[in-house]
Amino acid sequence: MTDAYLVEGERRAGELGNRGPLRFGDDGNLLPEILEAYWRTGFYVFEGVLGEAELRDLDADFERVLERAPSSSTAVTDARGRPALGVDVKLPQFHFARPLSDPVGGTGILDGRHPVKMAEPDAPDGAPEEVVYYIGSGALQLMDSYLRLYGHPRLLAVAEQINGPDFVPWYEAIFIKHAGLGPSTSWHQDGTTHWDNAALGPGAHGFNMMVQLHPTTPANALWVVPGTHRGKVDIAARVAGNGGSDRLPGAVPMLCQPGDVAINNRQVVHGSFANVSESLRVTLVYGFYPLASVLGVVRGNPPRPYDAARIHDRSRIIPLAIDARQQRFPQERPYLYRPLAGELDDNRWSESTRESVLKNYDTRTMFI
Repeated sequence: MTDAYLVEGERRAGELGNRGPLRFGDDGNLLPEILEAYWRTGFYVFEGVLGEAELRDLDADFERVLERAPSSSTAVTDARGRPALGVDVKLPQFHFARPLSDPVGGTGILDGRHPVKMAEPDAPDGAPEEVVYYIGSGALQLMDSYLRLYGHPRLLAVAEQINGPDFVPWYEAIFIKHAGLGPSTSWHQDGTTHWDNAALGPGAHGFNMMVQLHPTTPANALWVVPGTHRGKVDIAARVAGNGGSDRLPGAVPMLCQPGDVAINNRQVVHGSFANVSESLRVTLVYGFYPLASVLGVVRGNPPRPYDAARIHDRSRIIPLAIDARQQRFPQERPYLYRPLAGELDDNRWSESTRESVLKNYDTRTMFI
């Protein structure tokens, strides 16, 4: 990647007007200029959302998880021979790839929504054969601090503002861009279901929260093509029209500091390049849908509709996280998730609900 591309992208990012503190008006709503910038560009960076205590919790928990990860894609023990995390749950959590590779671009993985292969630089001498680049499918099970983050009252209020008070959980993951080794994420749009449903509009597939634990730079950041959330984009044609280069014109890096939280429309074209830089990026990603985008959608094998019972069961993670956070930060005023407001006593955070509600909660995740 040329320095000119990085410099120009950073310059354009600074001109978008879509970053600043997380602010609400006297009416409890996000300030209109924040919503305008989000819907205009497809993303917004809230600066300085998390305090030092919470960042310390998240950093320590993440380091513990990485240390206890399987030592390889086929191992069930960590690098010290101890039982690895995630081996006692139903869905795989640690995902490996070759350093600086593109593990999904140009494949049919994830409904084929990554249509182009990103450039794959040569790995440095002495690089490992594979690295953990993605922790998904129920990452909240691995980090209590992540569960508490999920219950952040101001961030849940953002979800309500964008998707309505009956918003529905999507998915929770951790993206790891190891310095000098981190694989790329091919250009894509996340949504696969509602492109022809004009009634749902540009928010049909919901949005992601992206919480940063380290500074992001143009070299290791997620890149976004502003405004592309308004419709389906032929990404392969754009790359072909760019001479086959994956350096898409008009893209900008999502630049953040530790504790910043970005919201990213799932329909916007986004991706990241192989991280040849000397800077690590760790991004906690979770998201929410509008209820209208999920209820009745038929998915799975065999195909079944996402009915009210499925949505209810998956949504229990929200009041559970709220209570976990309240136990850690009792001075905060907790968010009230109205769809399950009458079931708070059934979703108190304890070792009992860790087993009954949190464990394998991701088997009920809904994908649109």
